Amino acid sequence: MGGEPYWYVVPYEADINVALQKLRQREFQAGRYNPVISFLDFPIDANSPSPGPQHASIDEVLDTANEDGTRSILDLAQVSPVPFDGSQMPFLTVFPLAEPARLNLFGDVNPTRKMVENCQDLWEDLQRGSGVYVVLYSDGKPHEIFFAGYSYD
Repeated sequence: MGGEPYWYVVPYEADINVALQKLRQREFQAGRYNPVISFLDFPIDANSPSPGPQHASIDEVLDTANEDGTRSILDLAQVSPVPFDGSQMPFLTVFPLAEPARLNLFGDVNPTRKMVENCQDLWEDLQRGSGVYVVLYSDGKPHEIFFAGYSYD
């Protein structure tokens, strides 16, 4: 079995880690993670299943999921201040997408949600067990954050 992609869009917050932790808590409380739901359908919206948490904590979920991971944002516990360059351990980490990569992928360093959602090439260099985030712009201002990850297996 191969890795599974997952992605989320949340309202913009200047502190990316705060946004990530809120998202992780939201998805934990909703029970949208493996092994509660083996394979999620993305994008997550108001109609997505929400069976509630089946574990006492995110750490317990991570222990239970083992090498499969949660196939969700729960697999990403921390935010790197710098883009992935191969020198850091990628696991459990969400990295900013570097400016040259944003320009190459989206044709703009300040992409809109539509630009990012329509970009299939974004997934090509994503490391399993890690993720990226992209600040999405609307009317020239930060509006949302796109988090994307790839499960371990």
